[in-house]
Amino acid sequence: MPKCNYYHENPRFYVGIDCIIFGFKDGKLSLLLLKRNFEPSKGQWSLMGGFVQKDESTDHAAKRVLRELTGLVKVYMEQVGAFGEVERDPGERVISIAYYALINIDDYDRELVQSHNAYWADINELPTLIFDHREMVDKARNLMKQKASNKPIGFNLLPELFTLTQLQTLYEAIYGEAMDKRNFRKRVAEMEFIEKTDEIDKTGSRRGARLYRMNSDVYRKTRKFRI
Repeated sequence: MPKCNYYHENPRFYVGIDCIIFGFKDGKLSLLLLKRNFEPSKGQWSLMGGFVQKDESTDHAAKRVLRELTGLVKVYMEQVGAFGEVERDPGERVISIAYYALINIDDYDRELVQSHNAYWADINELPTLIFDHREMVDKARNLMKQKASNKPIGFNLLPELFTLTQLQTLYEAIYGEAMDKRNFRKRVAEMEFIEKTDEIDKTGSRRGARLYRMNSDVYRKTRKFRI
């Protein structure tokens, strides 16, 4: 049965999706950016994006855009908000819904990323971004900081096995400030879901460092997390 067009007197707009994709590389928080090879703003830096299709929710559209760029599914994503200034996009009237995603930088499809002309950039040394994309990034980072203080979302940026030094460096990168090593490890020791393994990482020294893992089942039972 065809739908009635109850709203035909109102204008129609494009609904866009922009993905703020964070990774953790060489001890630094990084952002996956696209060097645009299409208009408008060809040759400039932007976030990865697309448009919501007719039979698609905004959440599904965001997951599709992320999959098309990185090849990843089941990634941690959270909506940042809507950006709808009238002149924000010189191409058309576009209202964009922004999402941020946290990915393990070792897992994505590198060939797929390269085919989209995308590159990792240090979050503290970002190039000039088109439209209102820098505003999206800043808002996403603030939301991530708030969430990371009481939820273990940061572990999505780490490999399955990690050292305590890697874990501390990650949270220092998220918050942009140094943390006292003794206090940090004391808090980690209180978290039952962070488990010590029998494996040793010897990439940093001959003696090596103990590797740890996150036990999601234990976390779901305790729900205790505070960095």
